[in-house]
Formats: sequence, C-alpha cells, structure tokens
Amino acid sequence: MGKLYLVPTPIGNLKDMTFRAIEVLKEANLILAEDTRTSGKLLKHYEIDTPMMSHHMHNEHKTVDNIVSRIKAGENIALISDAGTPAISDPGFLLTRACVAEGIEVECLPGATAFVPALVNSGLPNDRFVFEGFLPVKKGRQTRLQALAEETRTMVFYESPHKLLKTLTQFQEIFGAERNASVSRELTKLHEETIRGTLAELTDHFGTHPPKGEIVMVVAGKK
Repeated sequence: MGKLYLVPTPIGNLKDMTFRAIEVLKEANLILAEDTRTSGKLLKHYEIDTPMMSHHMHNEHKTVDNIVSRIKAGENIALISDAGTPAISDPGFLLTRACVAEGIEVECLPGATAFVPALVNSGLPNDRFVFEGFLPVKKGRQTRLQALAEETRTMVFYESPHKLLKTLTQFQEIFGAERNASVSRELTKLHEETIRGTLAELTDHFGTHPPKGEIVMVVAGKK
C-alpha cells in the first residue's frame, strides 16, 4: 500500500519551499494539484518532473475513490494546493478523510500557511485563538458573526481584497468600532504589509488605500 502526503507550498516567496517538500514531490508517483498551471511554475522552478493531476473543489468528490484505489495499489501520491497547506481553506479534507477511513497512511509535512505569521505579527494575544477562514458569502454570514460576538479568543479570518471594507464595517457593527485588529496582506511577498489599529481606524485606512493581494484579518476577542 502507498501513502498520501500533504505538502505545503509557498504562499508567495518561493524560497519558503522546504528541502523535504521538494524531495517528497520528486519521489512521489503522482502530484495532485489544485491548478496544474499554477503548480507547474513551482515544479519547473525546482526541476520536479513528477506527473500532475488536477484535484480541486469542483472535481474532488468525483476523483477521491480513484485516488484512494491508486494509493491502495501501491502508489505514493502527494497533494498540493495553489499556495499554503492543503485542507486549510483549500481542497484536501475529503481525500484525507477517505484515506483515513481506508487505513491508508497520511503524512502532512510542516510548511507555509498564511494565518500563522499574520497572527504572530498582529501583536494580539496568540496563546488561544480561533481560525474562522472565509466567512459565508451570503447565507449564514450574519448568523456566524453574531455567534462570534461573545468570543474571547483572538479570531483569524481570510478575506478577499474587494470584500475587505464591507467585512471591516460588519465587524464594527458586531464587535464594536474600538476593537483592536490587524490586516496582513501579500505575506512573504515584496509588498508585504501589516496594518494594526482599531476596526474604525482600519476601515478609514483601507477606505483611502484600496488593498491588493491575499488578506488575513486578526481580531481581538471580547474582553
């Protein structure tokens, strides 16, 4: 029987790829990639010629059984996402669950993920925190925010740049304008930036400085 490897890839800076990750990807029989075009650039950079197969949120339900069968037949398969650690707001959970259910060994390598540096950079308490990922777009969004109104742990969210102002405004309504928070964007890239302040201050800042790039929001818990 083979093995499933979950392999983190850089969230921006290609130098954040680990030696072990490169080794695993080179030795695997197959690499499952969220977007083979995006991952192709990474593999070319590190001279990795392992075959790739597309595995993303739109087809993972259909491909899981076949992948499990291949691993049980002896293949070692590595799963990567476009950036960061698989299954963290990316495909990976369904396949991992299926492999565990079939008694297949699953190994997740340590490596890049966006929310950890954003949390540490924020200056907010990080001994206890809750990772919320992306909030629901429409249905359930307000309900989810209301449920977090009494949360005392530091909260971590992912958000797209064009929705940041709307989300900051909603956060003010639910958590209060004076709640401390931080917004990190373009982590590990050339224009990396972390802005800290109250929710009101952050709303004012990004109202005049439209954000670009991937964003991680960190919000203090209720005192």
